[in-house]
Amino acid sequence: MNIDKSKPVLVTGATGYVAGWVVKRLLEEGLIVHAAVRDPEDPAKLKYLNQVARNAPGTIKYFKADLLKSGSFADAMANCQVVFHTASPFKTDVKDPQKELVDPARLGTRNVLEEANRVESVKRVVVTSSCAAIYGDNADLLDTPDHVFTEDVWNTSASLDHQAYSYSKTVAEQEAWKMAEAQSNWKLVVLNPSLVMGPGINPFGTSESFNIIRQLGDGTLKTGVPQMGFGLVDVRDLAEAHLKAAFMEGAQGRNIISGHNTDFPEMAAVLHEKFGAQYPIPKSTVPKWLLWLVGPMINKVLTRKVVMRNVNYPWKADHSKSVRELNMTYRPLKDSLQEFFQQMIDSGQLPTPGRT
Repeated sequence: MNIDKSKPVLVTGATGYVAGWVVKRLLEEGLIVHAAVRDPEDPAKLKYLNQVARNAPGTIKYFKADLLKSGSFADAMANCQVVFHTASPFKTDVKDPQKELVDPARLGTRNVLEEANRVESVKRVVVTSSCAAIYGDNADLLDTPDHVFTEDVWNTSASLDHQAYSYSKTVAEQEAWKMAEAQSNWKLVVLNPSLVMGPGINPFGTSESFNIIRQLGDGTLKTGVPQMGFGLVDVRDLAEAHLKAAFMEGAQGRNIISGHNTDFPEMAAVLHEKFGAQYPIPKSTVPKWLLWLVGPMINKVLTRKVVMRNVNYPWKADHSKSVRELNMTYRPLKDSLQEFFQQMIDSGQLPTPGRT
């Protein structure tokens, strides 16, 4: 990778789960990182990034920015060579999907890229999209060529009323491509990660990934997990993909970043192997008919349509483009999950073994 260390790079949503590791890797490479955050005066929010910066050769500078305000990224983007747009909420417990998911995703992308259009020094923009922009439900796999998700596939099944998070990622990425094609100053490279797992820079992260791993160990899911497939990638591998997307000459287009085609039972089995003696990690699956019946009462995200179109369906994506063009390698599933779970124990979010 040919990295010009004299010019700064911008990371939006710098205190986020994925962004934290991206910032860490950029600082390790000796770069000047412009970290866009909601409140640069909040020491608690910046604590973990500051710890990383203290031990790295690079420099971090904080800038106040709001995804929903046009022009908000002007100071942060000044003189930057690369923009990493990682900021987008990943949560499922929402009351107003338009306001909480779609607006920050689509309008935030528009505001960041409009600023990139005004800053001549910006030559590459890396947008963190998602495999959610490729599919809405696992049942969509049946309609794909060869029954595998690829970069050529777009999500057409999600909407504001069904899989709203997936819908937000889809419209945000479509906005990015529309804006990229309307200019010629910078090149857009998009990363489409699957479910992101692995220890965070901030062990108390608020991403949905933390909730999933916590519930596998705190007894919430002890009666069983759904037989439902998905892709999974380690957050550290995803951070590496960001650097490759930014600084490899040949990086282009959409890129599925996913280490494993897996499912909830396999996830639970990997955790049970190391932690099953001390924690109520699920050992069985919940029948689809039962989830269909009681799912909506347990978790409003588990609508009957979600259960029908996802449970008992596998998930399969082709990550060969990332291996071929970005030289990606992916760490073992066991490392990602067991190290994440151990971080939950070490940070006190799961009880110490023997006290369950």
